[in-house]
Amino acid sequence: MSSLSAELFPALSTSIHWGIIEAEFRLNDIVDENLVSNSSIIPFVGDQCVVFQLDNGDWELPGGTLEAGEQYMDGLKRELMEELGAEMRSYQIFGQFHCTSSALESYRPHIPHPHFVRIIGYGDVQLVGDPLNPEDGEQVVAVEVVEIDEAIRRFQEQNRQDIAEMYKLAHMLREEAK
Repeated sequence: MSSLSAELFPALSTSIHWGIIEAEFRLNDIVDENLVSNSSIIPFVGDQCVVFQLDNGDWELPGGTLEAGEQYMDGLKRELMEELGAEMRSYQIFGQFHCTSSALESYRPHIPHPHFVRIIGYGDVQLVGDPLNPEDGEQVVAVEVVEIDEAIRRFQEQNRQDIAEMYKLAHMLREEAK
């Protein structure tokens, strides 16, 4: 895979700060499973993509932190049911966030620390029910299937350029692969 264009993807081309975590995005589909802490997906239904909204009003990226002993594909399938009420039909990794935490200890005991990887891919999903909304997780209030430009606009509106660019990049790579 080639490198990212800083003009097309300014947020993904520089260091990203998520609180105590500093992350560098890299186009790469080779995964070291020992370093994976999170897996995420840009989900598609046909030519449209899926977005979801939390009870705080924020639109978010589907995926999350792995449970103890969980493989990243199993974690991603679990997160899809919890957050979207969806089943995965396909998944293609296209990038990784190489992260470094400045915290003294790991977010959860089973998560690599201080260096870990968050993987991101795109794939086809099928909405099969309502989000599971487990009590210990975020509460999803809306799941919508929208055009790519609408998804990008929603993330840009809440100043999440990183997620907007992930949707844009996933859409571009998916179109190239057709």
